Amino acid sequence: MQVDRRALLAGGLALTAATTARAQPAPTPLPDGASDRGYAIDLLRRMAEPVLGRMARGRLRAEWSPELSPTWDGRNPGVAYLEAFGRLIDGIAPWLALPDDGSAEGRLRGRLRTQALESYTHSVDPRSPDYLLWRGHGQALVDSAYFTSALLRAPDTLWKPLDTRTKSRIVEEIKGLRRISPPYQNWLLFAAMNEVFLFSIGEDWDPMRVDLTVKKMLEWYVGDGWYGDGERFHFDYYNSYVMHPMLVQILATLAAGKPQFNNLKPAEELTRAIKREQRYAEHLERMIAPDGSYAAIGRSLTYRTAVHQPLGHLAWKERLPDTLPAGQVRAATMAAQRRVFSDSSNFNADGFLTIGFARHQPGLGDIYSNAGSMYIASESLIALGLPANHDFWTAPPLPWTMRRAFAGEDFRKDYYVDY
Repeated sequence: MQVDRRALLAGGLALTAATTARAQPAPTPLPDGASDRGYAIDLLRRMAEPVLGRMARGRLRAEWSPELSPTWDGRNPGVAYLEAFGRLIDGIAPWLALPDDGSAEGRLRGRLRTQALESYTHSVDPRSPDYLLWRGHGQALVDSAYFTSALLRAPDTLWKPLDTRTKSRIVEEIKGLRRISPPYQNWLLFAAMNEVFLFSIGEDWDPMRVDLTVKKMLEWYVGDGWYGDGERFHFDYYNSYVMHPMLVQILATLAAGKPQFNNLKPAEELTRAIKREQRYAEHLERMIAPDGSYAAIGRSLTYRTAVHQPLGHLAWKERLPDTLPAGQVRAATMAAQRRVFSDSSNFNADGFLTIGFARHQPGLGDIYSNAGSMYIASESLIALGLPANHDFWTAPPLPWTMRRAFAGEDFRKDYYVDY
């Protein structure tokens, strides 16, 4: 009797594959929305309390000396305080704007909101120990944009309650930053953000800074949801940290206010910018691995989960595309939060963020990195601006793309876009 060795081999391989597939362990159940929100709220609290609790009393500088990168470029380390406050407040502003209630979360929000307003007052009062470094290094332009972005994200909560003197001082400091000529890269968006803030409150503003920025961003678009950082494309996450969220907010402010200053059509450009942000968000979601880890690429990696700001931004504005269901985005991004912040050394003994990626790793810092810079990670918490009963927080968790792919499940194919 002849034995067909090839048939036996093929059959054996098929049997082995089938046995392996059956032997795969069941995936770990995903946390529900209530658990995810509870984790996110606690992370927000850990970030916010050490900064706002001290700054509200004018004690931040006195009680915190921010860690500096080993390759620090020698600039005045006082820039760290504006970085910490500006970046933190922008990320938590949507959550601070939620209405009060009697829950533990609501009580925390009420306390932090009061501290945030007191901190804004200290930030521009020259007599305060926590007066920020507005008039020194050009870095102030960068973080002033997060400072004003927060006021645009939550005007009724953070701008309107301020006293007249504080408002006047904020306007003076923001206008004073026009002395800084931004390099032709993502910094243009910082100047434009400040100008649309001034426009939104009825102050004199510079349309040319805004017009130039929008037109340069259109020129720098490289396709498939990605912008170049200037004339060259950089494979990093500055599309997340700056470009998509700030461009959309600038255009949204113009579209709402309808200024007549040139041939720019903000409403049309806003629609296109949102579509591009949605496409970029699809890439971000696909780069989250089954265990919540994600690609460690480019500079400023120590900004940690701020890389997922566009996903949270789209969720908060209820603009997630149909390809990204709420339960899937929440499950993926919260898996990333848990993966990154699982190591206790992400915070120091006093509760402040440290320089690092998935733990304290000062060697990953860039020449401009300090512990204040790290508070941009709060931008990953924007979806907390949706109330606890919103679909984003109540939808059943869904496995994200790479979790499906590496579990052998069907998942959506991916194609480039031409807008």
